[in-house]
Amino acid sequence: MRSLPSVLVAAVLLFAGCSRHNRPATAPVSDPVSVRTARVESATLPLTQTLTATVRPLERATLAARVMGAVTDAQFTVGQNVKAGELLFTLTAAEVPARLAQARAALGQSEREAAREAALVQQNATAADTALAAEDRRRIAAAAVNEAEALLAYTRITAPFAGTITQKLVNSGDLAAPGTPLLVVEASDHLRAEVQVPETFAALPLGTSVPVQLTPEVAPIAATLVEFSTAADPTTRTRLAKLALPLTSAARSGQFVRVLWPVGETTALLIPSSALTTLGQMERVFVVSADVRAQLRLVKSGAVTGDRVAILSGLTAGEAVVLAPAATLRDGQPVTLQP
Repeated sequence: MRSLPSVLVAAVLLFAGCSRHNRPATAPVSDPVSVRTARVESATLPLTQTLTATVRPLERATLAARVMGAVTDAQFTVGQNVKAGELLFTLTAAEVPARLAQARAALGQSEREAAREAALVQQNATAADTALAAEDRRRIAAAAVNEAEALLAYTRITAPFAGTITQKLVNSGDLAAPGTPLLVVEASDHLRAEVQVPETFAALPLGTSVPVQLTPEVAPIAATLVEFSTAADPTTRTRLAKLALPLTSAARSGQFVRVLWPVGETTALLIPSSALTTLGQMERVFVVSADVRAQLRLVKSGAVTGDRVAILSGLTAGEAVVLAPAATLRDGQPVTLQP
């Protein structure tokens, strides 16, 4: 059997240990953090409907043959830039130069006859009608020369405007008949986004700025409405609209783009984008409370407008949000406001 003093000492030690274990810990007091803030603003934003569109050039030409001939020196390539009036290739048609030479010879003969008959009229040696007939033959011969020269010009295929060759339909040695498509040239500037707008959408006046998104990774660019059909397609119930893209845009002919067509307005709460942070799937901001502490709020964001983001829920207009909050900022931590 243990002695009584030993039992008393063990009881005292056990009590002391339990007392130390159950003693409540004092919560540490965080130091104030200096922060910059901005007010939650209420603003009117346009409502938009996303429509698919295709980029097309303002000028596009399909060059075709006007005379029968063999293609000579068709060395141009798809993607090649050309200048207005630049010679692309020629058509070999031997009968055209021969026809021009024949017309010029006939013109020379008729000019001499017209001059001789005019001189005889002055001498009263012939009738005036004979001189008039000779002059008519001269004019017919001159018209034939102009026709032959035009046919000869048709054998030279030139670029109608400055642009880029987008299709090549012939090669050197091919026989081109009148009406045969030879190549397609598109202007490299003045691109437009063509979009079919549902007839239920309100008409916009020409000159209206409409956002166009070229790719999902970049912000929309401002395009200008330059054409808007008043007649709807009876099959699709849509109207064709054309939007002029800026000259500095990176759009390409045939590119698929999205048009953010305005359909109305809405009121939204806006905050600077730097105030919004994410943690996993949660979006959050820090609001400065009345007792000057950082209060964590879970929010739901909407569209981004410039450097501001719309907040759909979680905030109230006029509240102060912390800009670019530090990763160490905690809910309830005291803050000091920077001027």
